[in-house]
Amino acid sequence: MPDGLLSGHGGADGQPNAAGNAQPAARHDRAALVAFITSAESEAALREGLADSASEGMDVRRGNIRAAIAALQRMPTPRILIVDISGEDHPLTELANLAEVVEPDVNVLVIGDPNDLDFYRQVTKGLGAMEYLARPLSRDRVARHFGPLIAGRSTSSEKANSGRMVSITGVRGGVGATTIAVHLAWLFAIDARRHTLLLDPDLHMGNSAMLLDGKTGAGLRTALETPERIDQLFIERAAQPLTSGAADRLHVLAGEERLLDQPNYAPDAAQQLLHALHQRYNIVVADVPFRPMQLYRDLLNLAHQRVLVMEPTLVSVRDTLRMLALPQGPQQTRRPVLVLNRVGKAGGLTRKQIEDALKHKVDVAIPDLPQQLGNAATMGEPAKAAKGAFRNGIVELAKQVAFERLLDSAMIGRSPTSEGGSRWRLLGRKGGA
Repeated sequence: MPDGLLSGHGGADGQPNAAGNAQPAARHDRAALVAFITSAESEAALREGLADSASEGMDVRRGNIRAAIAALQRMPTPRILIVDISGEDHPLTELANLAEVVEPDVNVLVIGDPNDLDFYRQVTKGLGAMEYLARPLSRDRVARHFGPLIAGRSTSSEKANSGRMVSITGVRGGVGATTIAVHLAWLFAIDARRHTLLLDPDLHMGNSAMLLDGKTGAGLRTALETPERIDQLFIERAAQPLTSGAADRLHVLAGEERLLDQPNYAPDAAQQLLHALHQRYNIVVADVPFRPMQLYRDLLNLAHQRVLVMEPTLVSVRDTLRMLALPQGPQQTRRPVLVLNRVGKAGGLTRKQIEDALKHKVDVAIPDLPQQLGNAATMGEPAKAAKGAFRNGIVELAKQVAFERLLDSAMIGRSPTSEGGSRWRLLGRKGGA
């Protein structure tokens, strides 16, 4: 079978160019993006994952690769083609058949069932497809792996186990962002058994450590003022372990400076700090307030995924729209995850009213549970709130921000104290292989 059947005109290194860098579309009869998808679930993940990347729109059709071959015999080849080979007995043969009916500069992205490295290499290296993802798809995997190619950006190379930073930001004060950040970090550390750091950059008024009954220290201020001192030994000393059973997996990096003291934030200190943290922790959950401070802006820009927390009020809708208008950071392949907290709050708007006003779907909805969360906060024990509807919301948020390492759906229903433990597996390999 000849190499590169499905590749567009390659660059100097012989690899296909990013889809957005394909030859200019001089012909008006050529669509920008056409997708042939076999299931409603995959179609939903594709539409949501590419909402920010497919600027010229996309034509999504229900059908398998054989339907794509039949249609492309009668229509101009789009510049970008997504095909679904799920359920095919001989998927590589069908991809070779596809190559015979499409124009040579097409950029092909493939979705299928096999989830092994050899098949991935055959599709991408052997047949020349730009990328391959195994089902089930998620919005984030689509955005992360297909999105940059469609938008014309090259995907960043990352180590499989390199750390990631998720920023949790309340669109205004008092919407519950810190509570959600604390419980998300707790969930990753205790249930998923990932090395997790909860970062609270608010040196004056932050209370993440207090909600965990954790300790603050001078290390964070030192790192922000003198980043040249940051190394792995410094991180080990600055990050404070919890005194509870989570000490081996969940650490806190927070400070508590006097209100009259103003730390001198050094340029690029946030970037150097996060670089060091990523070498030590799988996940950094940062409780980042949005105030006009360079440190907070840098952290929002450096996050792999932003999360915006709002409550069901009109002023919260206004502030969410303003936050959504901020430019994405260089490592962010999709819009911020929207968390609607305190659903059912007395006098609050409904979820539908919120979504109609935002013109965006809410990704995670958490009901109003003042007594349950208040008791947990008073005791400094997140586990007391990690149950019922609140736990379900945090689990759903974890799925949204965990990138391709999806939480095993067979394990997420278990309580942290249930028999058999609470070991969630983080599944999936880079690139869907």
